[in-house]
Amino acid sequence: MKAVSLLSGGKDSFLSLLIALSIGMDVERTITVKAEQDSFMFHFPNVELGSKLSDIMGIRNSLIDESSFQETLSKFQGYFLVAGAVESEFQKTRLEEICQEYGLKTFFPLWRKDQESIIRDFISSGSRGIFVSVAAEGLGEDFLGMPITEESLEKLKAVKRKFGISIVGEGGEYETLVTGSPFASKSIEITGSEIIDRGIQKNLKITSYRIVSPSRNGIHRTDR
Repeated sequence: MKAVSLLSGGKDSFLSLLIALSIGMDVERTITVKAEQDSFMFHFPNVELGSKLSDIMGIRNSLIDESSFQETLSKFQGYFLVAGAVESEFQKTRLEEICQEYGLKTFFPLWRKDQESIIRDFISSGSRGIFVSVAAEGLGEDFLGMPITEESLEKLKAVKRKFGISIVGEGGEYETLVTGSPFASKSIEITGSEIIDRGIQKNLKITSYRIVSPSRNGIHRTDR
């Protein structure tokens, strides 16, 4: 089964890619979309690093503007499109419509899956990532740069109990960046960052990084 996979660099698109590979899909390319700041379709913070993540996975990547998305998909008629949609009917329906128009099939391995189990599956895969954006009550600046672990999952669950957020950030409550995985030959080490404060929304902008061996993977926060 030939496939292309959306890869923003966040945990959901990355986990969907891993699932596609695990069931034998031949993922020939990943597509990273540089979205508008307030896109309802695509991840925004540090999205360019999605292409670097694909590089260390050994998969060819296309880094494109959102305006080129449909033209890019039109080149993969007959392929599956893998995407990390979880609860967004708008995102799922729109992708299905575009794929139908250009002759692709869709694969949404996380669709309507238990949200807590999605994060646990990401953690248990041995993959590593950090929070790079928060935009909901109860999610403060202290989350920025925090690793995705069982400990941070418990913090998310506590915020959900109090404020009713989506555990996986499906409503835009937060965004993540995957920095490494046992399935990648290298890791992304963050060497510089700054916080962009837009009120309730705060983004961790990655200003510098390097590609390293997995044993050296880490987070260096230069803004604190």
